[in-house]
Parts: sequence; structure tokens; C-alpha cells
Amino acid sequence: MSGLLRYLLLGAVTGGRSMTGPAVVALTGPGPAGTRARRLVVLAAGAEIVVDKLPGVPSRTAPPALAVRLVLAGVCAAALARRGGTGAVVPVLTAASGALAGSFAGARWRAWAGGRAMPALAAALLEDLAVIGTAAVVSRHTFGYGPRRVESPRPGGR
Repeated sequence: MSGLLRYLLLGAVTGGRSMTGPAVVALTGPGPAGTRARRLVVLAAGAEIVVDKLPGVPSRTAPPALAVRLVLAGVCAAALARRGGTGAVVPVLTAASGALAGSFAGARWRAWAGGRAMPALAAALLEDLAVIGTAAVVSRHTFGYGPRRVESPRPGGR
């Protein structure tokens, strides 16, 4: 997976669920997986998935919520760019673009599917699955911190 596609998908994930992008960054970083900060970020991502289903939650496309998603996507991209030893400008802009697209696509999906094709809760749960699945793909391909390929030694010591 190319770096730009990774950043775009990271942004789309953050646009869909604002704390899922930070969870990807937290869970793919070096160091012990059980640190307090990592647990808090993952807990926040899980809480957002639950709270998103409650009535009265403001639209993700309202200016304050959208701004938070764009900033979080940019911060996540900058953190991964730094970890990968690259510049941050292009990754930040790519992730912010993905967050913008992900925010509007998710909102439109929920409005369309929840009103016509299925119950609103089912539409929300399908969106959650799409966001979490995409986050898993991004996590697996994030700058060498996912599963690593182990090569067997060649016979004869070469």
C-alpha cells in the first residue's frame, strides 16, 4: 500500500470516527501496548462508537466537529510521518482531505441507508464495521509496525 493511500485512508477513518485515527497511531507505535495513554485512546475510540448511536449527537459535518476531525487526521498523519522519517506537509494535507471525504461520505451513507434501506442502527453499525475494517488495513500497513515477515535462513549460511 502506498504511503499516500495510507494517509488518505487514515484520514477517512478519522472522518468516520474521530478517535479511530488516533487509536491506529497509538496501537501501531513502538513500545509496550499496554501503556496508559494507549488504553485511554482506545477507550475513547470505543466510547465514540457507542455515543455515536445516541439521539441528539451533533452532525460530524457541523463546523466545530468537522474541524476537530480535520485537525485530528492531520495530527495523526504528522505523527506517522515523523515515525516513518518523512516530511509531514503532504501526509497532513492528504489525511485532512481523507477526513473531509470520510466525514461527508459517512454522514450521507447514514442519511440514505438509515432512512430508506434499513433501520438507522443497522446503517450505523455497518458504518462502524467499514471504519474499523479500514483502520485494521491501515494498521497492518503502517510503517513497519504491523505484522512482520520473517525470512528463513538459507541453507549453507549465505
